[in-house]
Amino acid sequence: MSFSLLGVLCLAGTYAQDSTKEAPKATTISGSVDVYYRYNFNDPKTAPYNSGTSFTKSQNSFELGMATLRVDHSFGKASVTADLGFGRRAEEFSYNDGAANGFISLANVKQLFVSYAVSDKFKLTMGKWGTHVGYELVDAPLNRNYSMSYMFTNGPFFHTGLKADISLTKKTTLMVGVANPTDYSTTTSSSKFVIAQLATATSNDKLKAYLNYQGGKYAVGSSLNQVDLVVIGTVTDKFSIGYNGTVQSRKPAGGSSASWWASALYFNVDPTSKFGLTLRGEYFDDKKNVLGYNTKIFATTLSAQIKVDKLTIIPEFRYDSASDEIFSKNDGTGTKGTPTVLLAAVYSF
Repeated sequence: MSFSLLGVLCLAGTYAQDSTKEAPKATTISGSVDVYYRYNFNDPKTAPYNSGTSFTKSQNSFELGMATLRVDHSFGKASVTADLGFGRRAEEFSYNDGAANGFISLANVKQLFVSYAVSDKFKLTMGKWGTHVGYELVDAPLNRNYSMSYMFTNGPFFHTGLKADISLTKKTTLMVGVANPTDYSTTTSSSKFVIAQLATATSNDKLKAYLNYQGGKYAVGSSLNQVDLVVIGTVTDKFSIGYNGTVQSRKPAGGSSASWWASALYFNVDPTSKFGLTLRGEYFDDKKNVLGYNTKIFATTLSAQIKVDKLTIIPEFRYDSASDEIFSKNDGTGTKGTPTVLLAAVYSF
């Protein structure tokens, strides 16, 4: 019996046992909108305009990011989530969906899953959900920097499958699951990925750590394995530090295995409830040309958060520096460094 079929039977069986019990219903609706303007000082004339990361491949243009609408509903031990996204950000997130597979509306489904809490320490979830790997998330309101890291861009975006969340102790949890190959909400392949996360925290929650994994075969003779670590430390109520490190190994059909890796630090300062600053420094190594960059990159991003109720204005300065001339100047010649300014507006409800 496959893992997915077993999960369906578990869900169906446990729900049948409790179907006669009345339980309070709860429905919440939330969402967000984000827009931005980006200008790269090298003023390149061709896409992706010196943007090697997701969602901001534009130049000297006001752009729509994404409009989201999320509905969460629970009934007793069961719950469902439908999280929809509209715009280029959503299309890039679900890049294997839409026109790519002939199911246009699938590109608008960021997350869609059903969960059942078998007990207060064991929960099953089936569907599509955002990845557990990495520090950053697809929704702009959930990030302090607006532009994305190279790790987010080249790590997994989402998983579609069945997972179990297990509470081991008061502060330690384990997630294990089986899913389609990374970033596929539908596939004709019989290959499956294993996903896992071990999360823990100190007694006061001032230090949290997440050890993440994904791996499996994504095509005949091809495989991928990735180990990822996220650590978040709260120094004071106004200052925190985040760390994300990842290494991913790929083996193409008929080829040898090669890997890329990256690390990033996030320094978050909030002098007041209305103003904050985040400095992200990321080192990204794809010198083995696993992803097509064929270089090493150090990217520094300084973002401010100016908050007016549920609206956040994000002015941002970013400088990407590579060991090779992978960026473009206005005349089409290459350069190793490229500065960018960006202004974003994010509203959540």
